[in-house]
Amino acid sequence: MATYKSATQDASDTIFKQGEHWRAINPEYVTRMRLQNRFHTGLDIAKYTAKIMRADMDAYDEDPAQYTQSLGCWHGFVGQQKMISIKKHFGTTKGSYLYLSGWMVAAMRSEFGPLPDQSMHEKTSVPSLINELYQFLKQADARELNHLFKDLDTATDERDHVKERAIINQIDEFETHIVPIIADIDAGFGNEEATYLLAKKMIEAGACCIQLENQVSDAKQCGHQDGKVTVPHEDFLAKINAVRYAFLELGVEDGVIVARTDSLGAGLTQKIPVSQDSGDLAEQYNAFLEGEEVTSLDQLNTGDLVFRQAEKLIKPTRLANGLIKFKQNTGEQRVILDCITSLQNGADLLWIETEKPHVGQIANMVNTIREVIPNAKLVYNNSPSFNWTLNFRQQVFDAWEQDDKDTSAYIRANLMSVEYDEMELALEADEKIRNFQRESSAQAGIFHHLITLPTYHTTALSTDNLAKEYFGDQAMLAYVKSVQRKEIREGLACVKHQDMSGSNIGDNHKEYFSGAQALKASGKDNTMNQFS
Repeated sequence: MATYKSATQDASDTIFKQGEHWRAINPEYVTRMRLQNRFHTGLDIAKYTAKIMRADMDAYDEDPAQYTQSLGCWHGFVGQQKMISIKKHFGTTKGSYLYLSGWMVAAMRSEFGPLPDQSMHEKTSVPSLINELYQFLKQADARELNHLFKDLDTATDERDHVKERAIINQIDEFETHIVPIIADIDAGFGNEEATYLLAKKMIEAGACCIQLENQVSDAKQCGHQDGKVTVPHEDFLAKINAVRYAFLELGVEDGVIVARTDSLGAGLTQKIPVSQDSGDLAEQYNAFLEGEEVTSLDQLNTGDLVFRQAEKLIKPTRLANGLIKFKQNTGEQRVILDCITSLQNGADLLWIETEKPHVGQIANMVNTIREVIPNAKLVYNNSPSFNWTLNFRQQVFDAWEQDDKDTSAYIRANLMSVEYDEMELALEADEKIRNFQRESSAQAGIFHHLITLPTYHTTALSTDNLAKEYFGDQAMLAYVKSVQRKEIREGLACVKHQDMSGSNIGDNHKEYFSGAQALKASGKDNTMNQFS
């Protein structure tokens, strides 16, 4: 990658070749604008971030402590502020991604208004959000570089060559806010052709990683609700193929596919696949179907189905809507078969949707998968649908009972009670929550931890707190004390919201284009100067 000085020299050479009529163009300004717009298309971003994600996957294979994390976003500003915050506090975005949740798109982005997570929202809203997220991340690059350029101008004007060299070095080593996005395509929004077409739009918007689930597309449910219906493996693999073809067609050869299985909580399927050979996937799938043995045609009614299961003829158990039930307690076996099959047929990472965050449960499934696929890795949903406090307090309570430790001070049915918050059991549970990601990455093959809906909940909580105080006795002090003063004290860039929106970048561009004639917004009467 060119340095600031070499890029400026290249721009100067280009301008010189054009002769006198380009004399108004400043090569250093050209360099600055190029650095502020490094990624010209979503495909540029997808190719760049795919390599980051592949390198992170390799690093995790070498050392499970090198797991990655992300938070879900429903707006470009939310994603931008996360990455600005990560760079501010940790100095790098390494290992930090963004997650695009289908649940949040449905609930927050649909023209129909808030919708449940059932693939009823406009499919185009998904690539639209990917594009929006990257527009905001690119603007974060432009803003941070803009401040460096202004500092460089000041150092140059003051003839402080040491500071000048230091700032140029910062520019040359600048780390972009552009990071991988894991993007949720639900169950593909239709058949395999529909999945392919939507995947293309998502990749063109910048997605290097697409997450696809094995539910029936037109009966899709949220992973943490009842009524989930899964598809036979052949149907799911066709959609994995569709996504891979989309990546390859667009030249993103490192594109990542996350195969999600909802089989642990799904008790239904829509159809019985046709088995061609003994032991094939269809036969394995059908072995999990519930039904009664048929020994006489008198057992059958009009419209009943019969299929062969091992050496028996079985009439499957069907609901009134025609859906077919799986046998009880086969969820984990079906998950394992799903995961092995997906990895053997084009998927790169797994997603197992569980009903609780339990390291032992996840590890049992992953270790069985790894007997066949040694480097199997998971993306795991650290879901707000789990009551983390209750789950981990119950886990500690049960472990204490198993170890004959005294639990007489606690009532298991009342473990959410605030009176336990500072007691030993609750503190031990909190420590387990704190260590959950590290331990599960080491023991259960989790490469990437994400929270699907964090900003949905933080927005609700912060708004509730502000509204309660602002419309109450605190009035304006509620905003000043709880928001603005904290922004100032904690160094949040968005306290200067005009700068965050790009006003200063625009001022600089006006100066590039118009010189001394530029009408700029950042003069002495700009109230943002109160925050300098």
